[in-house]
Amino acid sequence: MVLEIKKRLQDEIRTVEYELKVELPKEILRAREHGDLRENAEYKAAKERQSYLEARAAQLHRRLAALNMVNLDRIPRDKVGLGSTVFVRQEDNGEEKVYEIVVPEDSDPSIGRISPSSPIGKCLLGCEEGDVVEIRVPSGTREYEITRLVTIHDQVKDGE
Repeated sequence: MVLEIKKRLQDEIRTVEYELKVELPKEILRAREHGDLRENAEYKAAKERQSYLEARAAQLHRRLAALNMVNLDRIPRDKVGLGSTVFVRQEDNGEEKVYEIVVPEDSDPSIGRISPSSPIGKCLLGCEEGDVVEIRVPSGTREYEITRLVTIHDQVKDGE
């Protein structure tokens, strides 16, 4: 999971930096050839794009550095943590759901991919299989039992 995200970030960094260093300078040069830069829409658009890409590249580099700091040894082996897949059953109606704890960039609650900082993610972090957790939702509070837990360590082990 973390390796996939790192690869995606590195790919996007390469794309952004290629545009910044190769394509955009050509555009700026072409736009300069059109004359007065104060009223040159192409030049202004290229410079705005350059500013955006520089900011995006810096953001991607910061995110990649943060991911490089993720230490699998600090993620619990038998409790919910980053990379865990958590199977829960709602206590009152037996409805079952599956949540995957992912980094914020990959979160998509509609398919059960949640961030550790989301309300549900915060409630699940540190819990074990068999625990009952109370999760506040807009319609009130619901109790869920963790029926199965697959941690990132289990996934790494199974993937070897």
